[in-house]
Amino acid sequence: MEVQAIQHRVSMSGDDDQKKTNRVQTLREDRLLSKAELARRSGLSVLTIDRVEKGAPCRLDTKRKIILALGLKVTDREQVFTDDDEG
Repeated sequence: MEVQAIQHRVSMSGDDDQKKTNRVQTLREDRLLSKAELARRSGLSVLTIDRVEKGAPCRLDTKRKIILALGLKVTDREQVFTDDDEG
């Protein structure tokens, strides 16, 4: 029973369930930005930045804000977000 409880906690953490579908963390670190600074520049919360970096789905508007905050153009979307859905 204890093993099942541990497996449940691991699966609830979300790290294994969410596939990395973007390069936000890599691009942010390349620019020497903290999550807080990217959040400030984009007008989003640090929690939202963290979730997006972990591969959580997000709205198209959130993607646009992150792309612009990284100093890129909206047309550079595929350099940041590799998923096929539009939010």
